[in-house]
Amino acid sequence: MAMPLPVVVLGIDTPIGLTIIRDLGRHGVPVYGIARSRAAPGLSSRYLRQGLMRAADEEGIIAQLLELGARLGPACLYAISESDIMMLNRHRARLERCYRMLLPDAARMEIVLDKERTYEAAARVGVRVPRTAHPDSFDAVRAAADTLRFPVVLKWSDPNGVVRLLEGAGLALDKARYCQDADELLRYLAPYQAVGRYPLIQEYCPGYGLGQFVLMRDGVAHCTFQHRRVHEWPPEGGVSTLCETVGLEQHGELMLRSVALLRALRWEGIAMVEYRHDPLTGESALMEINGRFWGSLPLAYHAGVSFPWMLYRLQGLDQSVTQTAYVGGIQCRFMIAETKRLLRLLFQQKKVTDRQLRWNRGAELFGYLRDFLRPNMHYFVFEWRDPMPLLRDLWAVARRRG
Repeated sequence: MAMPLPVVVLGIDTPIGLTIIRDLGRHGVPVYGIARSRAAPGLSSRYLRQGLMRAADEEGIIAQLLELGARLGPACLYAISESDIMMLNRHRARLERCYRMLLPDAARMEIVLDKERTYEAAARVGVRVPRTAHPDSFDAVRAAADTLRFPVVLKWSDPNGVVRLLEGAGLALDKARYCQDADELLRYLAPYQAVGRYPLIQEYCPGYGLGQFVLMRDGVAHCTFQHRRVHEWPPEGGVSTLCETVGLEQHGELMLRSVALLRALRWEGIAMVEYRHDPLTGESALMEINGRFWGSLPLAYHAGVSFPWMLYRLQGLDQSVTQTAYVGGIQCRFMIAETKRLLRLLFQQKKVTDRQLRWNRGAELFGYLRDFLRPNMHYFVFEWRDPMPLLRDLWAVARRRG
């Protein structure tokens, strides 16, 4: 029997990288991981063949990957973060001598990182997008303040493209900033006149986060999956801290539009199309496309939908894959972030910038404790079959607080 192609995972410091290790390792794939920190939970997984510490700079990382590739022979390469995907694409021609690159190329990645281009493509295939202003001057900000309905949410069209510019000017790069009225909007954006760059100003969409996940190849969706965000950190919107599977019998028309959007972008590989879904009206508005493995990947893994393994088979081995059946109602939570969320709601609700949201402190505390007893609850890091990553994670937390 032929040995499976080994896999190298760049970025095993998060539950995403850990889940890729577990998913591939359980299918018999030799996995090698590269971590930023010795506290990375992926380093302790029983499914990791070898863990390496990341080199200090870009050229060092590429040299490290080329050396590892020469030692392993033909292998597949995964990357977790958008910044790492962009870095690897800058050296794609060199890396492709050793690896099958299981990550989007630069042209496709640039489109999904640019929200304006994503929204334009979405409008062409009938996907609803929130009403959005794209100011290029402070006068345009004033004009938007006079016409948009408040509250509004501020988001950067291409955060990776402005982060260094803003850091150099001492300005914040908030993933999502809520402004309740025109005065608050103008006060917040006034300092950005110093750099002449402004985030998108988007009308607020009520509801919860709905993520639709798709594995694409040659214009065909080979596997789909969806979930809703029950809790997030920060509470007004961010990374998922408690999420739940949603069966494919729901939101069928929306899934067809998501696939049509990815097909229009000529997307290859995995992607998450993220919406804000309003259960009162049944409407869903596009937020963004994540052209990488998503934060709630552990939920799909625990539900039996093995996206890393299917991507490996489809793009790494050129083998067919079929849709995996799963049930709705399976839950998964990210305990460190979920605990931070609870503490914010118990003691610091005034720091929540979305004033439309309300919470009952007693109910939140009760739900946090009750969820430990739920039979359908799973965890981003903890798994009975692979317990050491949790212990490593707890050790790292204790050291930071010590």
